[in-house]
Amino acid sequence: MRSVIVVGGGISGLAAAWELRGAADVTVLESHTGVGGKLRTGTVGGIAVDEGAESLMALRPEAVELAAAVGLGDALCDPAEAPVTVWTGGALRPLPDGHVMGIPTDPAALAGTGLLPPRALARLAAEEHLPAAPLTRDCSVAAYLAGRFGRQAVDRLVEPLLGGVYAGRADLLSLRATMPRIAALAERGGPLLPALRRMRAAAGPPSPARAAVRGVAGGTGRLPRAVAEASGARILTGTTARSLERLPGDRWRVRAVTDDGTLTMEADAVVLALPAFAAAGLLGPHSPLAEAGLSAIPYASTAVVTLVFSRARAPFLPEGNGFLVPPVDGRTVKAVSFLSAKWSWLRAAAPDAFVLRASVGRFGEDDLPARPDRHLIRTVLAELGRAVGPPGEPVAARVTRWDRGLPQYTVGHHDRVRDIREAAAKLPGLALCGAAYEGVGVAACVATGRAAAREVLARGA
Repeated sequence: MRSVIVVGGGISGLAAAWELRGAADVTVLESHTGVGGKLRTGTVGGIAVDEGAESLMALRPEAVELAAAVGLGDALCDPAEAPVTVWTGGALRPLPDGHVMGIPTDPAALAGTGLLPPRALARLAAEEHLPAAPLTRDCSVAAYLAGRFGRQAVDRLVEPLLGGVYAGRADLLSLRATMPRIAALAERGGPLLPALRRMRAAAGPPSPARAAVRGVAGGTGRLPRAVAEASGARILTGTTARSLERLPGDRWRVRAVTDDGTLTMEADAVVLALPAFAAAGLLGPHSPLAEAGLSAIPYASTAVVTLVFSRARAPFLPEGNGFLVPPVDGRTVKAVSFLSAKWSWLRAAAPDAFVLRASVGRFGEDDLPARPDRHLIRTVLAELGRAVGPPGEPVAARVTRWDRGLPQYTVGHHDRVRDIREAAAKLPGLALCGAAYEGVGVAACVATGRAAAREVLARGA
């Protein structure tokens, strides 16, 4: 059996280890005290809550299929049905059904919602009468969509959804990397609105039994632990890789540090399941081109503020699953999830409590998540009060910080990733995976991890 060292015990690295089960002797090195990366479930006020990703994309199959394969199929659950809601103009305003990343296929459905003023709504609706040459190169989301629909449509419809996924900004994010379906239509030329309507019609009516996302009863932090166990891999936590060394016969030596000192291991192959900046540091001596490309991927820092309220003492309880906030409105909070309303497993586990969480921090606001806990908690409570009414005082609160937690897919991201992968392919027995490449969601990370495992096996066959 071949030996493989996976550097990084987030879901990407664990998916790689799982894919390698039975085909190689696998060791996973994880710098933190536990596996999972941004899939982490902690406790607030004695209640289990997710501190990172709270759901799995179900429109892509990789994450939910992996969960079922490692024994969590019965734990998968759907969120409560509720529209996507935007807090703007002093009110919570639901996005009408039939939108694609905020772009409505039927602009008339926006009438009366208050999401756009009349002139901006008329500008959006006029898009289908505007000529459009095929898009021939990548550009920012805002550069293309503002030209088609107007700036206010981008600011108040598209930007909140992008911020919820990437904590990024439409002026910087790549259209091809973050909105591939829209980019594909733009590359054909012609107005977008008729093309979006045709695309939705071809897909047929949405299935009421198929939710866009799914949760894991007990928290998504259960998934990485189950994958780690099912992989059969040797998991070394508290172990940070410091250097890679190429050996004769295309083998690799990894030097790592632990609380007990230095650890040196050798293997036939290495999978780097790390953030881009960490992978760059290890690859620098072996591939300056890969290092340069990885170092060019910026990151946003964010924080999650989780609040627990007593149902008996709360003035009232908000309805719906939460809301998104456009940055143009100047708020600190970018998204709020009403976890107790959204997930039935949490209501059952804590029937006397109401749990919600707010996300703060967008790209370029790295100082914001670093502010003291008390400051962030009071800011969230103040803005929550303006959005839904004074919630009262929480009985428990927790701030979780994700320093450089979300890679930014800026303009040219696909070309950048292509160059990184071409450079890394020149290093026998090495593969890359993680959120920095083809998607930041759990499903995309699982896909890159499994692909990296297949790559090292195929190249070593």
